[in-house]
Amino acid sequence: MAATPSHLISTSISIILLIFSSLMEFLVLASANPTSPALLLHSLPAMVLPLYLSTPNSSSRTSSNPRRLLQRSESLNRPNARMRLYDDLLRNGYYTTRLWIGTPPQRFALIVDTGSTVTYVPCASCEMCGRHQDPKFDPEESSTYKAVKCNIDCTCDSDKVNCIYERQYAEMSTSSGVLGEDLVSFGNQSELAPQRAVFGCENLETGDLYSQHADGIMGLGRGDLSVVDQLVDKGVISDSFSLCYGGMDIGGGSMVLGGFTTPSDMVFIHSNPVRSPYYNLDLKEIHIAGKRLSLNPSVFDGKHGTVLDSGTTYAYLPEAAFLAFKDGIMKELSSLKQIRGPDPNYNDICFSTDESEVSHPSDTFPTVDMVFGSGKKLTLSPENYLFRHSKVHGAYCLGFFQNGKDPTTLLGGIVVRNTLVTYDRENSKIGFWKTNCSELWERLHQSVSPPAMPPASGDKNSTPGVTPTLAPTGAPPYVLPGELQIGKITFDMSLNISYSDLKPHITELAEFIAQELEVNTSQVYMLKFAANGNDSLISWAVFPADSTESISNTTAAVIVARLAEHRLQFPVMFGSYELLGWRVEPKEKRSWWQRSYVVVLSIFGILVIALSVVGLLFLLRHRQRTVNPYKPVNAAVPEQELQPL
Repeated sequence: MAATPSHLISTSISIILLIFSSLMEFLVLASANPTSPALLLHSLPAMVLPLYLSTPNSSSRTSSNPRRLLQRSESLNRPNARMRLYDDLLRNGYYTTRLWIGTPPQRFALIVDTGSTVTYVPCASCEMCGRHQDPKFDPEESSTYKAVKCNIDCTCDSDKVNCIYERQYAEMSTSSGVLGEDLVSFGNQSELAPQRAVFGCENLETGDLYSQHADGIMGLGRGDLSVVDQLVDKGVISDSFSLCYGGMDIGGGSMVLGGFTTPSDMVFIHSNPVRSPYYNLDLKEIHIAGKRLSLNPSVFDGKHGTVLDSGTTYAYLPEAAFLAFKDGIMKELSSLKQIRGPDPNYNDICFSTDESEVSHPSDTFPTVDMVFGSGKKLTLSPENYLFRHSKVHGAYCLGFFQNGKDPTTLLGGIVVRNTLVTYDRENSKIGFWKTNCSELWERLHQSVSPPAMPPASGDKNSTPGVTPTLAPTGAPPYVLPGELQIGKITFDMSLNISYSDLKPHITELAEFIAQELEVNTSQVYMLKFAANGNDSLISWAVFPADSTESISNTTAAVIVARLAEHRLQFPVMFGSYELLGWRVEPKEKRSWWQRSYVVVLSIFGILVIALSVVGLLFLLRHRQRTVNPYKPVNAAVPEQELQPL
């Protein structure tokens, strides 16, 4: 049936009103949130990711918080190198830090090891080195590299040309290579300027050193090749360094090369540098739940004595001490069900707990006290002698083991989790201070941030005359100016997972980031994704929610704190991450046209639609006159053709 003119007009007006309604809805949304991700998705500028971090001028650093718990003593005029730690014991078996070697700097992830006396990284020419986190060191690419030539103070190669090194470890892994000298940088939180230092350039790796993800070792032991000894000999730092390992569920932590004013309640214990080449402690007794184990104190003094080794994952006791320790723990936990360990190749001692006790193991497991020769003691919480069962939720396993037939007592990283440990080598003592190492980083870095970087050229979303607030890793001004209207927060991160492995899961990663930052998934956008050796570099942006024009200062402070303190927790499949920098960008200041264009376009749209309706009505009326012209009553009408029924 043919449509009548009135029906056509009604349909046309309905379509026009629908288009008009959609247009107005879009314009209202644009007016309410001009920086909405949907509007900016195709206009966001590409961000340039820094591949290494610069060292700020130490003279520009001042303390802005008189309440901070850790600060440099006024009597200490020497700078220190403050550095972040990464990874964790359960997933990686070690903690790493970042060093930059050469000119331009080449970055490396190195295991911090107080039991090693040399720092080494894989050399570009090494064919017997494993695939690690970062590209190998290329001496040809560094304008400041020099090989250490053969001399009477080193072991020379077979041609008597260069100095070499060789190291073998307890698990029978080995490393060997040539010695070189180059500039070593300690990151953008260090007051210490880059220094020339001798390090090893590996030509051979075996065992765990070949298969590990970390690039190499940072030797913090006593010896001429130790990084600490070299910096002390140069007179650039005091003879001290500190480590603070993150807790059971956090990982990471902090590290300081050089001295600072230690907390007043830090417990110091004598460390005899003559006893052995390692960092020794005079351990005498172990108490479990306040009950002293029936052991002769001499059991802890065999061979190298009691050694504190940050490069060892767990704790290892002589046979008699381990059996007594195991029996003491099992007596206290007789009410718990004992289960098999996560690895069938090892006879781990594990316990299953109630679901309600999972987050508070201290309510179930006893405290352990280590008593030293001076009568001072170090109290261990459950996270200092247990590790989580990786296959059974709510189960924990003993992190103390028998050291074979070796009479040495070896205290690894598990013993000092969430403990600031200061190796005061100048005064032959080691200090312990129980704390939350994830918060320690903030306390150690409450100094003025470096000058903000200007926006990249061509950044159309940056406000002219307003420099975005930029903060490097770990130095955030958590309290943002009250009058600042925040348009977006951008941050750059590096993940130790390859580009090809991460690419299929990038959407899942964005969802986890939104979950960790407690924002909507629609607010998190990836700006740039690139490969960097075996790692992936990603730039992200957090925009305001769809219903708001800006991010509130409270929300921004929470986001920044979680980013800067490395509190984002991702599934193991994404590996560990490093925050390279974050930036808070103010809400864009809009010109008169930007503020009024919605109204102008609305008026223009209404006029266009009104004129279209009028024109359509005119055309329809004209058509009606053409199809059914007016005829007088007596006018002759042509005979119409009769259609058959």
